[in-house]
Amino acid sequence: MNIRNFSIIAHIDHGKSTLADRLLERTGTIEARKMRDQVLDKMDLERERGITIKMQPARMKFRAADDVEYVLNLIDTPGHIDFAYEVSRALSAVEGVILLVDSTQGIQAQTLTTLGMARKAGCVIIPVLSKIDSPASRVEEVALELAELLSIEPDTILAVSGKTGEGVEALLQAIVERVPAPRESSGQDARALIFDFSFSTHRGITVFARIFDGEFKKGDVLRFAAAGQKFTVLETGIFMPDEVVTASLGPGEIGYIVTGVKEAGVVAVGDTVLTDRKGAEPLSGFELPRPVVWASVYPENQDTLTELRQALERLRLSDSSLSFEEESSGVLGRGFRCGFLGMLHLEIVTERLKREFDLELIVTIPTIAYTVIDKRGARETIYTASKFPAFGDIAAIEEPWVNVVLITPAESLSGMIQLFQDHEGAIMNTETHLDGRIELAAEMPLRELMRGFFDRVKNVSSGYASLSYEFLDERPADVVKLEIFVAEEPVPAFARVVSRRRVEEEGERMVEKLHGILPRQMFVVKIQAHALGRILASRSISALRKDVTGYLYGGDITRKMKLLEKQKKGKKRRGEHAKMDIPQEVFMKMVQDSER
Repeated sequence: MNIRNFSIIAHIDHGKSTLADRLLERTGTIEARKMRDQVLDKMDLERERGITIKMQPARMKFRAADDVEYVLNLIDTPGHIDFAYEVSRALSAVEGVILLVDSTQGIQAQTLTTLGMARKAGCVIIPVLSKIDSPASRVEEVALELAELLSIEPDTILAVSGKTGEGVEALLQAIVERVPAPRESSGQDARALIFDFSFSTHRGITVFARIFDGEFKKGDVLRFAAAGQKFTVLETGIFMPDEVVTASLGPGEIGYIVTGVKEAGVVAVGDTVLTDRKGAEPLSGFELPRPVVWASVYPENQDTLTELRQALERLRLSDSSLSFEEESSGVLGRGFRCGFLGMLHLEIVTERLKREFDLELIVTIPTIAYTVIDKRGARETIYTASKFPAFGDIAAIEEPWVNVVLITPAESLSGMIQLFQDHEGAIMNTETHLDGRIELAAEMPLRELMRGFFDRVKNVSSGYASLSYEFLDERPADVVKLEIFVAEEPVPAFARVVSRRRVEEEGERMVEKLHGILPRQMFVVKIQAHALGRILASRSISALRKDVTGYLYGGDITRKMKLLEKQKKGKKRRGEHAKMDIPQEVFMKMVQDSER
């Protein structure tokens, strides 16, 4: 069997899914009457947003110029940085990639990131320019830029139109000629790399796998290398792009294996499926994806807590990168602390919870994980501000940093430099592209990247800049815990970890916001921002006043004075022992209020 395995990698919205449509159409994999836009994007959410969230393989047959029929296995990958781990696993399952660059936009930040991932995986790179049918296309200019990046001749770069199909035939021929055939099986036990998986109620988990050694067929007893769990193969098949049952899967093929496993946490992207024999060695390179963004998810109605737990468990059956644990809040009740790969991952999961499971949710402000070292030298990873030790007990704090690559028009350069300064970033390197755009490489704390950095980049550049990032190590953090006191009592859900240099500004902002939305009580309510062992900001909400003298008619003024004095003493006693019950709608406004 003549097999070629490849992926399409690109910056967001550079035409990956559209090109995949034309490849499927040209090879006759999908009948013309069944063709639609983004045919490999199966989720409604993918089609609405115009992005790929879940990887999708497809098997095509192509008769090349040498009159030999080849099997082409495509893995369509997500383009967003949040799913970089999944993309890296997919690249480990193929021998070549199409590096797609929009001829109207040129090289973007994510182009560089995905290129680095492909090189690390050892993939052969086929450079391709897309959208050549557009009036704004700059084929020659962008080809020179891409050739310089790859250190190749410009005439080796292909040009296609995913809209009209121009150049697709030549691309298919290039895949056959440039992408190497899969290596021959080493003769070891059957081994396959899991690059994605799905779940159904009646079949359990179905793994999407690249076969490296041996043969897989129905009835085989296999195990997951990382989890150690055994299972019996219920079915094997290929993607056309819908599932088609086959008798077996052999070396070099990409297909699916129905496991029957219905437990969460057993399957993970990057794990190895192998024969259940003592001494069988898994494929190298497996690591569990590490959540970097944390947020709490609460049901608006506590009666639906069980439904929320079941929904999260269902999602984890098809998304091993999602993690969660139950937690409790004094006002919001019981919910779940969830870990995500990034902000987009958070958005996708919460949106799926609402759509697919019809849940009404409260999602708190996203945070990151900090490593806190106390004065005894003990280290603890803390995911939420309310769990931070007291200010005097902390010796040091460490936080994750990221390496940011930003490509911007030259006229926006000064604004970008100021933006990095405002977000505690340090510019490490600058380069000028052939088209005059500036590439900035900088390092900054992850928390600052989450503090509206993406939106500010778009505003400063009028939407023309692109941004990508990758994780670095943990570094010392100059941050403090900001607490909010209401009626002399701390409110854990309002606590935040903020930069020391912004703590006073943020404290005043939160106090002012609460002052505007908290309802008045029968006693004076004091709102305070507390950090660094002192009060940073304070406002008071005056008490409601009942007209205790309204029933009096005339008479001595002293009667009114006595009543007013009695009211005053009562309010004082009430205020001394009062405990403020914060309405849920106030909580919702505060916990969903992102930092500015």
